[in-house]
Amino acid sequence: MRKDVRILLVGEPKVGKTSLIMSLVSEEFPDEVPLRAEEITIPADVTPERVPTHIVDYSEAEQSDEQLYQEISKANVICIVYSVNNKKSIEKVTSHWIPLINDRTDKDSRVPLILVGNKSDLVEHSSMETILPIMNQYQDIETCVECSAKNLKNISELFYYAQKAVLHPTGPLYCPEEKELKSSCIKALTRIFKISDLDNDGILNDNELNFFQRTCFNTPLAPQALEDVKNVVRRNMTDGVKNNGLSLKGFLFLHTLFIQRGRHETTWTVLRRFGYDDDLELTQEYLFPIIKVPPDCTTELNHNAYLFLQSVFDKHDKDRDCALSPEEVKDLFKVFPYMPWGPDVNNTVCTNDKGWITYQGYLSQWTLTTYLDVQRSLEYLGYVGYSIIYEQESQAAAITVTRNKRIDLQKKQTQRSVFRCNVLGARGSGKSGFLQAFLGRNLQRQRQIRDDHKSYYAISTTYVYGQEKYLLLHEVMPDFDFLSEADLACDVVCLVYDVSNPHSFEYCAKVYKQCFIDSKTPCVVIAAKSDLHEARQHYSLLPHEFCRKHKLHPPQPFTCNTTEAPSKDIYTRLTTMAMYPHMAQADLKNSTFWLRASLGATVFAVLGFAMYRALLKQR
Repeated sequence: MRKDVRILLVGEPKVGKTSLIMSLVSEEFPDEVPLRAEEITIPADVTPERVPTHIVDYSEAEQSDEQLYQEISKANVICIVYSVNNKKSIEKVTSHWIPLINDRTDKDSRVPLILVGNKSDLVEHSSMETILPIMNQYQDIETCVECSAKNLKNISELFYYAQKAVLHPTGPLYCPEEKELKSSCIKALTRIFKISDLDNDGILNDNELNFFQRTCFNTPLAPQALEDVKNVVRRNMTDGVKNNGLSLKGFLFLHTLFIQRGRHETTWTVLRRFGYDDDLELTQEYLFPIIKVPPDCTTELNHNAYLFLQSVFDKHDKDRDCALSPEEVKDLFKVFPYMPWGPDVNNTVCTNDKGWITYQGYLSQWTLTTYLDVQRSLEYLGYVGYSIIYEQESQAAAITVTRNKRIDLQKKQTQRSVFRCNVLGARGSGKSGFLQAFLGRNLQRQRQIRDDHKSYYAISTTYVYGQEKYLLLHEVMPDFDFLSEADLACDVVCLVYDVSNPHSFEYCAKVYKQCFIDSKTPCVVIAAKSDLHEARQHYSLLPHEFCRKHKLHPPQPFTCNTTEAPSKDIYTRLTTMAMYPHMAQADLKNSTFWLRASLGATVFAVLGFAMYRALLKQR
C-alpha cells in the first residue's frame, strides 16, 4: 500500500474548494475565505487508513497553468469540485476539467477522479441525475459526493473516499460496464484460492475459510457468520457452494459482491496480504525478501521449509504414488506465472519407472535451487505461499545460511546438509554417465535421454554415519580457458577418465596440477567405463602412480553398464570426504575410511527403504 496520499482539489472559481479544506481542518465554516488554502498534511494516526494525507488547493487567481499541470502530475487523486446550484460549473466538469486532466496524465496510469457537488445546503434537489451519466461515461471517476462546506455535511466522507480511491482503487479490480471482475483480478484471486485450498479438493471448507479469514483479517469467522456467507452465495448462484464448502466460482462471486457494494477495501486487504501491489503484480518485496549470504557460506532449506514442501507435494500427489505425474506437476505450478521446471529437471533428480519426479526427487530439486540460486528459491516459495501458510514475515524464514566453510575446517565438523561435487574430465570420459548413475540410471536408461533434455547437475541423498545428506554433482565443461572460480568452488572434486581411451587421463592430471594441487578440497580420481578393456594411458605417470605421488586415493573403478541400477558406494564416499576433508587426508593410507563409509551407506539404504515404505503406508 502507498506510504502517503496526495489529494488535489480543482474546479471553477467560487465553487467552494478552499472552504471545503478549511471546514475539514477547523470543523467549522470559515468567516473569511482566502483565495487559496495552504497545502495541509493530515497525520496518519487521524486518518481511517492510517496513511499520511496531503490536501492541495488550486486557485486560478493565484496559480499559473504550468503550476496546475505540475500539481496534476503529482496528485494521487483529483477531486473536481462543482457547485450544485451552478449549471455552468457542472458543464465545465466534462467540457474542461476531465479533458485537461486526461491530457496531463498517462493513459495507462490515469489518476482516479472524484466528483464533488458542494453547496448542497443551498438547494433542495440533488444533482445526481445530471452527474450519473457523466460517471457512466468516464471510467476514471470513482464516485460522486454531494456535500456542504457550510453545514459540514459529508466533508470527512469526501476526503475518506478520496483516500480510499488511491489506497483501494476500483479500476484494477472491476469493469463497471461488464459488471464483472477484470481478468488480472480473477487471476490473482484464483491463485489465492488455490493456496488457501490446503487439501486441493477445489473447495474451501470451514477450516480453510477460517484460516483464510484469520490470515487476512486477524480474526476467525463465527460458525453462524460462515453459514451466512455461504447462504448469500447459494442464493445467487447454483455452483458457488459444493459439499458445504466455497467453490472458486463462489469465492470470485463474493469479491464481486464486495466491490459492487463499495467494499473493495476487503478485496484489496486480501490481495495485499498475498503479496500483490496496486497493479495486481506480486511485489518485489514479497518475492525477494532481503537475505544476506556472506562469502564462503551456502544456503539451504530448513526443517520447516521441508515440512511445508512436503505438504505441497502431498496436496498435489492425488493418486498417492509418491511421484508427480505431468498433470500433477502442471497443477502444482498453476500458482506460478510461468512453468519453472523444464524437461531437464527429470534428468537432474530421481524419477520413477515412468520418468515422473518422485517425492525424493521433488525435495532434491528444491534443495538444488536453494543452493545454487537462493533468490529464485525465495521467489518460488513466494508463489506457493510459504510465508502465508506458515505465518512467517517472509520466505527468508525458510532459509538457513550456513557458517563460513573455513570455520568448519577449523572445527573439523559441519552442520551443512548439502555438499557440492564438481565433476571434471575430458570430453567422452563418462561424466554425464557418472551423474545419471547417481540417480539410479544404468547405461541403457541413459541412452533414452534426449540431448536437449540433458542436465549438467544431479542431486540426491546419501547417508553418512547415519545422517541424511544431499550430494550435488555438477558436470563442469572441460575447456581450461573458461574455468572460473565458481566452477572450481566445491566441497569435493571428481576427476573422471575413460579407462579405454589412452588419452583420457592426461586431462585429469593437467586440471589437477593447474587447479587443485595446492587446494584443501579433497579430490578423487574415477576410472570410468571399467567394464571395458583398460588401455595404457599416454601420460608420463600411470593413473595409480600419479595418485600415489600426489597423495590421492587410488583411482576408483566405476561403470554404469550394469543390468540393475549402478552401485552408489562411490557417492557415499564422496559425501563423506566432503563432510570430513581432514579425515579424507588423514585416512589416505587407511582403507577403513572407505569401508566405514560404504557400510554406513548400506545400512541406511536399508533403513531408508523401510522408512519410505512406512511413509507410503501413512499416506
